[in-house]
Amino acid sequence: MERPSFIRHWTELEGEDNAHYRNDTELMAIGAPLAAKLGLTRIGIHHVRLLPGRRTSYPHAESAEEEFVFVLEGTPDAWIDGHLHRLAPGDAVGFPAGTGICHTFINNTESEVRLIVVGEPAKAENRIRYPRNEAHEATRPDRWLDWPEREMGAHDGLPDLVRKARSAGKGGE
Repeated sequence: MERPSFIRHWTELEGEDNAHYRNDTELMAIGAPLAAKLGLTRIGIHHVRLLPGRRTSYPHAESAEEEFVFVLEGTPDAWIDGHLHRLAPGDAVGFPAGTGICHTFINNTESEVRLIVVGEPAKAENRIRYPRNEAHEATRPDRWLDWPEREMGAHDGLPDLVRKARSAGKGGE
């Protein structure tokens, strides 16, 4: 008997390795939009591969969408409000909507990282804050203008390899 269409392996659903922000050549994570591809509409679930020297996104906070990240494999750094927190397989991180907690996940190791990211589908009322990428934020109609400002640590939110390449004048934003 053939398997139903809502049973798939994540490798069949993974997108191309070309995710980046507009006007920036930095490649981000490689994602498999599991929920959407399996017919789920009320939750978002992504399998995310984070190659060495990459991050999941620009550091950001969201006003109306919650997010949960579970480490399957590897030891990424959770960048939270300008501070790095080393994670391990089995670690879980939750970001309640509206708190202003800014975050991204960075792979500063030599091994691939795999994550499960669960969140809400895009909401029209959601606003987003990019405290380390304000030029990008200014181009977005959904920027979060009344963000509950939080104290930020000194870390710039970049993977070590990207920072080195940019300081050498080799690409990126």
